[in-house]
Amino acid sequence: MKRSILAALLLPLLIGCSFEERQSGGIEDTAVTPEMGPRKEIIQPEGVARLPVFSSAVRSGDLIFLSGAIGAQPGVNPPQLVEGGVIPETHQTMENIITVLDAAGATLLDLIKCTVFLADISDYAAVNEAYVQYFPSDPPARSAVAGSGLALGARVEIECIAAVPEV
Repeated sequence: MKRSILAALLLPLLIGCSFEERQSGGIEDTAVTPEMGPRKEIIQPEGVARLPVFSSAVRSGDLIFLSGAIGAQPGVNPPQLVEGGVIPETHQTMENIITVLDAAGATLLDLIKCTVFLADISDYAAVNEAYVQYFPSDPPARSAVAGSGLALGARVEIECIAAVPEV
C-alpha cells in the first residue's frame, strides 16, 4: 500500500525527466582548471589550533566559511583548551574566530551566520553572556544546538559564515 502511494506521488515528477548515462566519473569531473581560476582559497593562520582533517576557513567568492572553533589556546601544540569553564572557553573561541577572520581580510562585522554547539544546553545563558560582548549591536543570525563529544572535550564550539566582497 505504502509503495503504491509513493509511486503515485513520484510518477508525475518522473514523467518528462530524461536519464542519461554519465560519460565519466571521479575527481577529474570537478577539477579546477587554470582557465576557471580557483574556486576556493584556504585560510589557515599560524597559531590557530586545528586538526589535519580540515582548514580553519575556506573562502569561495564573497563567502568565508569558518570551521568550528573551540577555546583552544593559540600556539599550543597539541591543542589545549583554556581553563576556567565555558565563559573563558567562549571568549577564547571568539578570539580564535577573530584571528581567522583577520587572516581572511574580514571582521566580526562581516559575519552573517553563526552556529553555536554546546556540550550542555544548560550553558546557553553563560555562553550568551560572553558571546554578546562581541556583538554590541546587529549580531549575525545564529543557531544554538546541544550535542555531546565536542573536540578536545570543549564545552562550546562556534562555526561561522562571513560575507566579504572579493578584493
